[in-house]
Amino acid sequence: MRRHAPRPTIRRVTGPDRITIVIADDHRAFGEALQFALDKEPDLEVVGVLTDGEAAVELASVRAPDVALIDLQMPGVGGLEASRRIRRASPETAVVILTGTEDRLAIGRAVQAGAHGFLRKTEAVVDLAEAVRRAHRGEALNPKDEIEVALRRLRRRREADGDIARRLERLTPREVEVLQLMADGLPSDRIAAELELSKHTLRTHVQNILTKLGVHSKLDAIVMAIRFGTVRTAEVVDLAEPPADEDPRLRRERGD
Repeated sequence: MRRHAPRPTIRRVTGPDRITIVIADDHRAFGEALQFALDKEPDLEVVGVLTDGEAAVELASVRAPDVALIDLQMPGVGGLEASRRIRRASPETAVVILTGTEDRLAIGRAVQAGAHGFLRKTEAVVDLAEAVRRAHRGEALNPKDEIEVALRRLRRRREADGDIARRLERLTPREVEVLQLMADGLPSDRIAAELELSKHTLRTHVQNILTKLGVHSKLDAIVMAIRFGTVRTAEVVDLAEPPADEDPRLRRERGD
């Protein structure tokens, strides 16, 4: 039997002076707990609890809530894309990004996506309720210096990413083939046989790859190439943060 996705919880506004809120979080229990807590506030009214960004955008375009509380990490349309689309569909809606992580660049990304601020899910309910009120008044939720630092770090990350992309463009088609087979997990002898190369020629290609990319290990080269789409992998890899054994020079270049 085909299973249907749970229907979003949508409520009718009961007070004209209340601040209306839409909540989007792929963990329904969290969204409903947040709704229960915020509805206790006399001036707040949760009008929708949804489990994905697409549904949040659709509801915001119809209901134009005063505030949208959007989870940063959701499958499909994530929090940042949802924020951008909500702001286009309903310019009067203030968006607040929620997250359970300690992403150091998330504040900058949230601001650039049009959000009024960035809050961690561990905030006390009373603080979150006050943040909703402040967002509704058009106030920034994060300290100015914190936002400026995050934006500077984000600019440095993007500049470093541009440099890395240029390095990857220097790879020859043969070197990309070698890198792809490395990403596929093939051992050196299999790669050499697959591409009809001698072991010496393969070692030369690998050394050229490491030199052009400015890294010291095959793993660093593979991670870099996957992250920028130069090679593909069948596995789902989270590359939002660099691996622990990544070349420290890459971290310094990005400002991490």
